[in-house]
Amino acid sequence: MNAFLEMLALTLVPWIELRGSIPYGITQGFDPLLVFVSCVATNILIMIPTFAFLDHIFPLIKHWKIVDILVKRTQKKSEKYVEKWGFLGLAIMVAIPLPFTGAYTGALAAKLFGYKKRQALSAISVGVIVAGILVLTISLFFKELIQYLRIF
Repeated sequence: MNAFLEMLALTLVPWIELRGSIPYGITQGFDPLLVFVSCVATNILIMIPTFAFLDHIFPLIKHWKIVDILVKRTQKKSEKYVEKWGFLGLAIMVAIPLPFTGAYTGALAAKLFGYKKRQALSAISVGVIVAGILVLTISLFFKELIQYLRIF
């Protein structure tokens, strides 16, 4: 598989998402703007089938032990943001570039807190864009730092 498709595939993996795909794309030498736009767009577009999954499959599996653990973890992590701050809280939670705070977790949190899909997708999209900017900035900083250190 070529490196660009690998980058996009990483974006689709829950709990990695663009937090892993943007640094990967930067290290592969792709143009940072291309990396940012591709990873952010992929991370947002995957929410459409994710919401369909949550509507149709989730009710059938939500009582499974592993799913129950995931739901409890998501509720615990998201309630301090989503319950207190609403739309902005959901966007902030998704924007934090740490594991279990990305778009998939945001979609599950939106489902658990009864958000309408359009409102949830808007908040998640804002969060994904902010996370993408943060991860891209950090990735470029470290790339420059490593290149600078190689001089010495």
